[in-house]
Amino acid sequence: MATEEAKYSVVKKEEAFELRDYQPHIVAEIVVDGNIDDASSKAFGTLFGYISGKNKSRNKVAMTAPVSQAPASEKIRMTAPVGQQGIGKKWAVSFMMPAGYTMETLPKPDDPEVKLRAVPARRIAAIRYSGLWSEKRYLENKLLLETWIRKNKWKTNGEASWARYDPPFKPWFLRRNEILIPVETN
Repeated sequence: MATEEAKYSVVKKEEAFELRDYQPHIVAEIVVDGNIDDASSKAFGTLFGYISGKNKSRNKVAMTAPVSQAPASEKIRMTAPVGQQGIGKKWAVSFMMPAGYTMETLPKPDDPEVKLRAVPARRIAAIRYSGLWSEKRYLENKLLLETWIRKNKWKTNGEASWARYDPPFKPWFLRRNEILIPVETN
């Protein structure tokens, strides 16, 4: 079973770089303290709890990777990527929600730290790379993407996000990672 991903169209492609137009979507998000390498570990359990039925209606948002299922729960598919974005010394870590849900139909989180947020349509510059999840790799690829953005004379319109598409048990050399930076549409 394939993992649902955010819907986008590619406007421009050069090697590992893409300029994409994303459709609106919804994320479940939590903000955590810590460094870049630890943030997703800190947030994952809480977000996974939300999609596993720790919400007001006890409905599940299913994952395509290992899933804990409670009996008699509706399942909502997990989507990719898991996003991470720096906010000062904190990180906003998010799971994209399946396209079939609206803000009104998604289960309400039990944990007040989990927020549901609508993300509008937007243009994103992206770089795709494989390998380990580390701050060093994040910063190297972010710099490459920022250079590509400047080369194309685009103006950024938000902070960089780190998108990871694969579970931690997938071999490092097969993992899909991306850095995403919003840019203004021309």
